[in-house]
Amino acid sequence: MIPGRTHAAPMGILSRLRSVMQADATAETRLQLVTNIVAADLVAEVCSIYIMRAGEVLELFATQGLKTDAVHLTRLRVGEGIVGTIAASARPLNLAEASDHPQFAYRPETGEELYRSMMGVPIIRASRVLGVMVVQNQTKRHYTDEEVETLQTVAMIISELVGGGELVNKEETLPTDGIAMLPLRLEGSTLNAGIGMGEAVLHEPRVIISKFVAEDPDAELERLRQALSEMHGALDDMLQSSESMDDEHRDILETYRMFAEDAGWLGRIREAIKSGLTAEAAVQKVHDDTEARMSQVQDPYLRERVNDLKDLANRLLQHLVGVEKISPDDIPEHAVLIASNMGPAELLDYDRTRLRALVLEEGSATSHVAIIARALDIPVMGQVKGALKRIEAADPIVVDGNNKQVFIRPGDDVLAAFKQNVKARLRQKALYASLRDKPARTQDGVDVSLNVNAGLLVDLEQLKEVGAEGVGLYRTEIPFMARSDIPGVESQVALYRKILDEAEGRPVVFRTLDAGGDKVLPYWDDHGEENPAMGWRAIRVTLDRPYLLRQQLRSLIRAAGGRELNVMFPMVAEVAEFMQARRLLDMEIERESIKGHRLPSRVNVGVMLEVPSLLFQLDHLLTEIDFLSVGSNDLFQFLFAVDRGNPRLSSRYDTLAPAVLNALSCVVDKCTAANVRLSLCGEMGGRPLDALALLAIGFRRLSMTAPSVGPVKMMIRSLNLGEVEGFIKEQIGKPLHSLRPVLRQYAKDRGIQL
Repeated sequence: MIPGRTHAAPMGILSRLRSVMQADATAETRLQLVTNIVAADLVAEVCSIYIMRAGEVLELFATQGLKTDAVHLTRLRVGEGIVGTIAASARPLNLAEASDHPQFAYRPETGEELYRSMMGVPIIRASRVLGVMVVQNQTKRHYTDEEVETLQTVAMIISELVGGGELVNKEETLPTDGIAMLPLRLEGSTLNAGIGMGEAVLHEPRVIISKFVAEDPDAELERLRQALSEMHGALDDMLQSSESMDDEHRDILETYRMFAEDAGWLGRIREAIKSGLTAEAAVQKVHDDTEARMSQVQDPYLRERVNDLKDLANRLLQHLVGVEKISPDDIPEHAVLIASNMGPAELLDYDRTRLRALVLEEGSATSHVAIIARALDIPVMGQVKGALKRIEAADPIVVDGNNKQVFIRPGDDVLAAFKQNVKARLRQKALYASLRDKPARTQDGVDVSLNVNAGLLVDLEQLKEVGAEGVGLYRTEIPFMARSDIPGVESQVALYRKILDEAEGRPVVFRTLDAGGDKVLPYWDDHGEENPAMGWRAIRVTLDRPYLLRQQLRSLIRAAGGRELNVMFPMVAEVAEFMQARRLLDMEIERESIKGHRLPSRVNVGVMLEVPSLLFQLDHLLTEIDFLSVGSNDLFQFLFAVDRGNPRLSSRYDTLAPAVLNALSCVVDKCTAANVRLSLCGEMGGRPLDALALLAIGFRRLSMTAPSVGPVKMMIRSLNLGEVEGFIKEQIGKPLHSLRPVLRQYAKDRGIQL
């Protein structure tokens, strides 16, 4: 799964280290003895250990070869010099000529000017860099991979000594200004919207390893075999208990279960045991190596899969050392779980009836834990930096996923105001619910079709709850991303058929696979792109890999047998691309007909308008398609050449700018003239004020997240559209930055509900 090889560390050095770690001596004395052993074993003139102090400063604590006066005197900031660079990157460096490195920094008090070559590795514990260990030689020397591996093994063995509190007080790096106990508000990204209130429960699954060097490798291999058997059995039990979940969420757990049998991962653990480590030390070392190799990977999917492996490593360690499973009674009645990151199985270890919210320091919308949390309807906030450092166990927490905020230890007045806000939201939701069966019709009799965007079966449950007319966008790539290999035709047919069944006759628009770019599938080779949003993605991928598109189209045709099928192609930049995709669709329809399979009663074919170049071929395109859907998210960023994920630019341009509304108005006019159905399915359509502007320029079909349907419907039922149309036409001709302020005031003056 993840490449890499574990080289055997010499048994002799491990045996000597075991004696040192068990010696009746101070921690600093044992650290000095370690440098002596390593220098001798690796035939190095110097071995030094730097320990992280408060303020991200690395202090020389022990050395064999450098001047002893430099101990506790030499300090380097993280990122300063070669030692600081190793700490900053959490990766080893192997330098035949250290002085040639751009970050080289000379410290005269150490006497290191005599030494040319240098190798260093980070000392890591619980995914945190605690220090750096280096060796140096006077001659030019390129250290072998086996020597780098040996130094990494030693660094892992001494990590418990370094992090145990004897060398540096554990409290030293905690905030000393009292801020930690004051009320705080942290921000992050919403992975699942909603509001949750409760007591903080810190998820810290780390298992403390007390024994690193094995006395009998064969006995350790047997311990590993037994622990693996127990873990596999526990995961199988978890799978059986998840039978009430839909197929996609079970797929995630099954993929996770497959990771637990990965031959590469288990092989590296066994090899580390044979090198002389205990079973638990081998598991930890292989995980640390994997995490260090993958720390610089930008692809969100691969980063999340490394987190699944971390979850498995912790789970296997718990079976090795006999840690008991979490009891439901161990968490409060109203619990808010705080974690750096976690795997899906870790979340399911907790009593889900007591979980009110989940806060992650990392995490992404495609992470398995976020997908499972959405299935359980648990609000999730991700990318909340510093959460574990700022939050204490049992702290009162309020998670406002709707506004991307986490309130820590809120004061009584804030808490009371928030409770009132929650009550107001509940009243508002009740009001929206009362509109569920009422038409989205303006006061002057104009009907608007409101639809939902979906990507999981669980999203379809909200279709009836909010009174939407159908699914304006079904993102088919999400099930592809939740699997370890390409789903076959039978699997896709079953999924798409179930989607249509759940819709109960309401129209569903299936967008074909929009993967690639930043949505990398685990079974694809990822070569990385500087600008993935404009890269090899969506229809560009599926036209270059037509078997993917043909299999998906075949599955959709079979699933919709006897029913209407709506297929939409994303990221089309020119008519020629659409025609090529349409030919593949026609081929699959003909193929299914020849095979005697039941065909859909009607096939409607559409395009997602996201690329501005298509605006200049719209007249020809409209003669070939049945419907057009504006993907406002991508179209907006391409129109303004702006990265919508860049916080510096997030508010620089506005969707209600005259340029945007003029462009969309032209699209409306052309679709009306060609009698082609038009809709918009981006975030813009789910904001009442933006939706008001869209209706005023001629849109009559919008698709949005399910929670947005109620607010938009309320706005529609409170307005006289004829009056707004004249106002908007007057405003979009002006050289304004945005119509938002004037339109908001207009709505307020006329009692339009926003």
